[in-house]
Amino acid sequence: MIWPRGRHETEEERADRRWTELLQEVRVIQTGVQILFGFLLTVVFTQRFASLSTADRTIYVITLLLGASTTGALVGTVTFHRLVAGHRLKPQTVLWAARLALVGVVLLLATVASALLLILRLALNAEAAPWVVAVLVAWFVGCWFVLPAWVLRRYSSSE
Repeated sequence: MIWPRGRHETEEERADRRWTELLQEVRVIQTGVQILFGFLLTVVFTQRFASLSTADRTIYVITLLLGASTTGALVGTVTFHRLVAGHRLKPQTVLWAARLALVGVVLLLATVASALLLILRLALNAEAAPWVVAVLVAWFVGCWFVLPAWVLRRYSSSE
């Protein structure tokens, strides 16, 4: 099957469209990140937190820092745009904001993996948890990165 090439957009029209798409993507992912980060912030105030081992507390702190970093990267896409808006840099803004959003997705992967590790260490046991997390991380990497890369390679070859 031959796919049509291009939309016949100017560089500015393409930047506007890509910014709108990026903003919508960030809105979707940011909601989940905010919920996850909000739950992480409350863990330290639970009764069970005092009984966590040193290793589990360390995992918690790492998870919390990763969640904060994820939030920073994703919110950074919007503040990046806000700070450079009006300077006729829309294509460059979209490029850098998209890169920042991708960093946010990678940090989200690390945050989710770390949170799963902590929870599964408590729910299962310390020996099984890393294996379960490894399988889930492989699944996320496949869905979030490998499949899109495969589709891009498969359908964007020059004809």
